[in-house]
Amino acid sequence: MVKQFLASRRTGFYFRVLQEGEVGAGDTLELVSRDDNNITVANITQLYVREQDNPELVHRATQLEALPASWRDYFQRME
Repeated sequence: MVKQFLASRRTGFYFRVLQEGEVGAGDTLELVSRDDNNITVANITQLYVREQDNPELVHRATQLEALPASWRDYFQRME
């Protein structure tokens, strides 16, 4: 299943909860901010499983504060 998920390149999206509560059908989600590095969840997945030979994208991933430190460390070792 994981291989099929990664092969599809449909990795979904990432968001965090700023205020706990309930969400229902018809409710709206608001984009509050976007990282200046303009890197997507798909880019991170791409680096992690396929395209590790993209120095510019690897560098941008190391600068992404939203990533856990362990992921940033992983990408820093690739630089």
